[in-house]
Amino acid sequence: MNIEVVGVIGAGVMGSGLAQNLAQTGHQVILVDVSEKILEEAKEKIKNNLRFQKMLQKSDKLDNIENLLQKIKISTDYQSLESAEFVIENVTEKWEIKNRVYEKIDVICPPVTVFAANTSAIPITRIASATKRAAQVIGMHFMNPVPMKPVVETIRGYHTSEETIEIAKKLLAQMGKEAIIVNDSPGFVSNRVLMLTINEAIFLLQDQVASASDVDRIFKTCFGHKMGPLETADLIGLDTILFSIEVLYESFNDSKYRPCSLLKKMVDAGLYGCKSGKGFYNYN
Repeated sequence: MNIEVVGVIGAGVMGSGLAQNLAQTGHQVILVDVSEKILEEAKEKIKNNLRFQKMLQKSDKLDNIENLLQKIKISTDYQSLESAEFVIENVTEKWEIKNRVYEKIDVICPPVTVFAANTSAIPITRIASATKRAAQVIGMHFMNPVPMKPVVETIRGYHTSEETIEIAKKLLAQMGKEAIIVNDSPGFVSNRVLMLTINEAIFLLQDQVASASDVDRIFKTCFGHKMGPLETADLIGLDTILFSIEVLYESFNDSKYRPCSLLKKMVDAGLYGCKSGKGFYNYN
């Protein structure tokens, strides 16, 4: 049985990318956020992304962009998720916010609905504890930009059932993606390594060892990375980077995860990277 209706909570960069990907693979999407303005901006961004994609590749699926957009229903009301067979949550990386979201949707969604947390660092077992369906909670760490990334780090919580894992793998296959299953741990595999790398790169900048462009150029030219760690930080969002590294610091009580003071200062100044127009680089 195909999964047809998918709820996506959070219409930021990741949420809008997920909504686009799901619509393109034939799913009905319920995109939920707290603000009509955010939702309208997300839908406009999806439209522009589809137009750009159409310019780059010839595909019958992109011939009618309006038909794809009609597959995405936007709402500020969580009650709209009552028909969702699968829900992917993408809200801010703060436990108190995520906790409230899961308590809310646990009551609204049908008992069979699977919840997937698209989180960078918060343990899936902790998220599952906010629900009465711990066996149906799984982590799905999508990478940005979602429609272009073929693999998803998929996290098994302590209570996650094999049935839930198979359902998640099936949805990802429908989306044209492969799941790599890992066990639950703060930061999982990708961000336990990546956040340390980015944080240390920011320390290099703070200590005036090298410029941002030279730090990134070394990683791109010497190691063949498509993006350097500071470019990656700007793409993810420095606020998200800080939230994630703070979760790791709190979870492991290990000084190696101590957030760089320059990172904190930039977040306080509203320099979040691409989404604010300025981070380690200018985007205006």
